[in-house]
Amino acid sequence: MILLSHPTGNENVRQAALALQETNLLGELWTGLNWNPDAVINRFLPQRLCDQLARRSFPKSVRPFVRTAPLRETGRLLFGMVGIDAVLQDLDRKVAARLSRMRNLTGVYAYEDGALESFRVAKDRGIHRIYDLPIGYWRAAQQIYREEAERQPEWAETLTGIRDSDEKLARKEEELKLAERVVVASSFTEQTLKGGNFTTPVSVIPYGAPAVAQDEIARHNGTLRVLFAGSLGQRKGLSYLLQAVESVGRDKVELTLLGRKVVSNCGPLDAAVRRYRWIPTLPHQEMLGEMRRHDILVLPSLFEGFGLVILEAMAQGLVVIATPHTAAPDLIEDGTDGFIVPIRSPEAIAEKIEMLLGARERLREMKLAARRKAEKQRWEVYRRALAQVAREVVS
Repeated sequence: MILLSHPTGNENVRQAALALQETNLLGELWTGLNWNPDAVINRFLPQRLCDQLARRSFPKSVRPFVRTAPLRETGRLLFGMVGIDAVLQDLDRKVAARLSRMRNLTGVYAYEDGALESFRVAKDRGIHRIYDLPIGYWRAAQQIYREEAERQPEWAETLTGIRDSDEKLARKEEELKLAERVVVASSFTEQTLKGGNFTTPVSVIPYGAPAVAQDEIARHNGTLRVLFAGSLGQRKGLSYLLQAVESVGRDKVELTLLGRKVVSNCGPLDAAVRRYRWIPTLPHQEMLGEMRRHDILVLPSLFEGFGLVILEAMAQGLVVIATPHTAAPDLIEDGTDGFIVPIRSPEAIAEKIEMLLGARERLREMKLAARRKAEKQRWEVYRRALAQVAREVVS
């Protein structure tokens, strides 16, 4: 049996829990909150709060396995009392204490920044350790952040990862060294790990797509509707998209920025959310609906682990323009169902947008191809692959 831990329970965590539960490998799931969307109290809560709490819910079949440590996560969500690092370390300590008492456990599955104490106890007790790394290796990240801060100093404030303490980086390194298997979602993340001083086996298991939209993709001859979805900051290469849109012309392109600002004191970012259509956040189903009213998703990330919005957008029939520092090389056939462009290249982004402006039938064909590709990359595929890796490790 495997104990799985993660403080917030995002979509890939829910799918990991379901993968273990479906194969009778899940012993316990430790998280911050476990909200029941069917509870009666939901009828009396504001819709915005219900939408927020729904992100902390798990599939019905998984709920009996859930154990919670809600205090710090509740304080973080409602009052901003603590940061996410404090929540991660608090849950890690509680899981470590739990591991020291459990008798029939064969494995622990934990995520970056929340695995150190759990893995130390697990190693002492002979319990197998699976480490999920949702973004690239920290040494590679720090190098890119430093380069970018020099290239685009006006955006440097949004590179929040560059301020990670030496203590936090040391924790990341020790977690990796304690792991028996590292699970990553993209070949890019796997590549970044080759700069590390460890030989832990790595399994690449791409995430899955939501249900593919079934509505007709009509021919469209107006302005191209371009979407950016993700945290608004320079790790996502946002300034390069903005430069590309200005180059093409706002009379030809309608740009929507969907996501929260990572900081509140960046001049060019503040100007961008005033200049373009900005939606700070949406419930997941509404986000998918917003995607369907667009033609193109651009994700010009400098450093990513996967970029789940790529598959979400493809499933809704969008042509995706993304960099090789995402899962794009694993998902996109360049020129057929999307485009792969170099990092830090507004010229390449603008070139692809302008090409689609003048080739509307090709745009429609690529949208259809994107949906077909997403149909093949469902979450069921992810769950089967993850369960197989888990069985290999604990056996």
